[in-house]
Amino acid sequence: MTSDFQIFEIESFKLQRGLSLPRAKLVYKTYGRLAEDKSNVILYPTSYGAQHYDTEWLIGPGRILDPNEWFIVIPNMFGNGLSSSPSNLEAPFGRDRHPEFTHWDNIHAQQRMLNEVFGIERLAMIYGWSMGAQQALHWGAIFPEQVDRICAICGSARTSIHNRVFLEGVRATLTGDPNWQGEYFTDHPRRGLRAMGRVYAGWAMSQAFYREKLYEQIGFSSLEDFLVRSWEANFLRRDANDLLASLSTWLASDISDNPIYNGDLKKALGSISARAIIMPSRTDLYFTPEDSELETAMMPNAEFRPIESIWGHRAGNPAMYSPDEQFLRNAVADLLDR
Repeated sequence: MTSDFQIFEIESFKLQRGLSLPRAKLVYKTYGRLAEDKSNVILYPTSYGAQHYDTEWLIGPGRILDPNEWFIVIPNMFGNGLSSSPSNLEAPFGRDRHPEFTHWDNIHAQQRMLNEVFGIERLAMIYGWSMGAQQALHWGAIFPEQVDRICAICGSARTSIHNRVFLEGVRATLTGDPNWQGEYFTDHPRRGLRAMGRVYAGWAMSQAFYREKLYEQIGFSSLEDFLVRSWEANFLRRDANDLLASLSTWLASDISDNPIYNGDLKKALGSISARAIIMPSRTDLYFTPEDSELETAMMPNAEFRPIESIWGHRAGNPAMYSPDEQFLRNAVADLLDR
């Protein structure tokens, strides 16, 4: 079976938390054709638990990102099972001993890949949802001179305290499986992953989504059918050690946690010069519109544009709801047409 992606390897890649990977692996996929002047590049990082297969639905003629006009690159986040992750690291690392990955690591590897493989030194836009939006904002703060536009959807510049509470609950749920040995899973934790999916379902979709039984409008016969075939199934297909590694990356997400800003979030947000649209979902329970509005106010060239939707966090990844997709398409068009 032939793969549909490319692999960029980095020798002796030093990670932010102090360890080094003898050979870091960044898996990526491209769509469209790179312009001769390299002015048409859109970077589209992955989100939690997702690989490029899961997020490429919005790429296509007439979709949110059009490969007939733009050269789109999806880099897979460290920890997602394709790029360097607990499930594929070589000794001395492995599922029982793996380094902590941060978004500092993700974006520096991405920057090297773009430059060394394609000679790309500037991005027309970074488009990201959830943890992809976190990476987009990291790019804007850490490489401000290399980013023209940012479309950050349902994400944050710094993981909030309330969001951390949710994530700690997810981690406790998953590691409650009997296969958890304190540092890693000895076998695929089906019980923990099913429980994780049900916890996630309660936070990812809004109260109104469930009150109006919208799951019945997208092909599920009942609430239980939705929980089993959508949420449990989504996590059962992933390696649990990888999911924990990505959870740690999410918990640590902070655009100011680096030697450039030394924890000064206001300074980091103020350094993002790219034109930006910050788009939380009005009913997102992870990344609330109130938190996003506070962050947007500290960015010099950003617009706060909430998605008026009852699809909760999933309003930012509307594979099954065309009105929210149209809202995102309009925002991207506004950014790229300026």
